[in-house]
This record gives sequence, structure tokens and C-alpha cells, in this order.
Amino acid sequence: MASDPRLPAATRAWLESVGFTITTPALWFEALTHGSTGDARNYDRLEFLGDRVLGLSIADWLYHHIDAQEGTLAQRLNALVSGQSCAAVARSLGVPAHVRLGKQARDDGASESDNVLGDIMESLLGAAFIDMGFEPTRALVRRFWAEAVEGHTGRSKHPKSALQEWAAGNQRRAPVYEVTDRSGPDHAARFTVRVSVHNVGAVEATATSKREAETEAARLFMEKFG
Repeated sequence: MASDPRLPAATRAWLESVGFTITTPALWFEALTHGSTGDARNYDRLEFLGDRVLGLSIADWLYHHIDAQEGTLAQRLNALVSGQSCAAVARSLGVPAHVRLGKQARDDGASESDNVLGDIMESLLGAAFIDMGFEPTRALVRRFWAEAVEGHTGRSKHPKSALQEWAAGNQRRAPVYEVTDRSGPDHAARFTVRVSVHNVGAVEATATSKREAETEAARLFMEKFG
């Protein structure tokens, strides 16, 4: 059995318990390593790969699972592969306990950051693709994302689309989104976005990414004015 002294036995046991097959331990060590550690290699490259693996796996699943038009499929895909969805899966698997962080990042709570957990979930899928191949990785995606796909994730119209259509249907100008504040370190950034519709009003929301803050602002706007 291949081993790497840098990959703790408890972390390896956890990876195997959730379904990953460890052939190249160094790859999994890298997949769990945040840039704040200062290590020469971190999860960035694997996250890039895993993002594509996840997208294809979910797109293929939806194509065969849902008899719907492209717009509906795209809406569900975007929701299911979002950073928030990936972070939720990561938490359900117990990822936070095994993330490798620099001291400052850990003190800042990066192990519970949606941005960090979402990226690491994708990096683990990238490692799985390299170490296990596509078919076993796709099978894991189907297991890990089963609850989200069978549930309501992405079934409702995206808040930004709903707001856009509401504005057009009420002869209003298109919504305007503006970042009003950005705080926190890169690995735990917080974005505040204001969305406004001329002669109607404005609402602000804060989230761990600009896109998610825009989505939440649109949702809150519709609750208040829609």
C-alpha cells in the first residue's frame, strides 16, 4: 500500500471511509493543502481540474435524469456546482477537520469558509479523477450529490433571473448591482452588494463571494418589493 508520511493516517482513513481510493498519497495531501501553508504545491491546480470533472458529472446526470429544456438544465447545473453546494457536500463528508491551513488562516476560520471548502471539495474530485479515473469519480459525485439532485437545489428560478424578469414585466429599468464593501483576507473574503431598481428601491446583502452576494441581494429585493 503506497504511503506518504505527510498524509496523516487518520486523514487517509477518513478519505477511504468516504469512498476515495488512495493510490498516490501525495496527490491527496496536495488536494487538502491551502495556499496559506506556504507549501510549494496546494490545491489550486486540482481544484481547476475537479471543477470540470464535477460539471461534466452533474451535466451528464441531469441530462439522463431530467426531461427538461436547456434553460432548466442549466439552472439546476449552476446551482448544484456552485461554491455553496460544494461547501455543503464538503461539510457533510467531514472535510473541515482535515483541511491543511496556515496558522493565520485557521485562526480566521478558513476551515469553515464556503470558498475554501467548495474549492477543496473540487480539488478532491480532481485528485480522484487522476488517481481513480472518471467512472469511479462520477459514481462518487452521484452519491455525494444525491440529496441535492433529488431535492430542491436549483429547481426554483434563480433570484437574479426572477428579478430581471420582474423589472422588465413592470416596465422598470434593469437591476443594477454594485459591490459596496469587501472585507476579510482572500481565503475568507466577505462581499457586500447593493442591488437597485430605479424608482423602486435598493437592498444590500453580504456573502463569501460576489456572485452569491448578488444572488442573495436579488432574493431579498424580491421579498421586499416583488
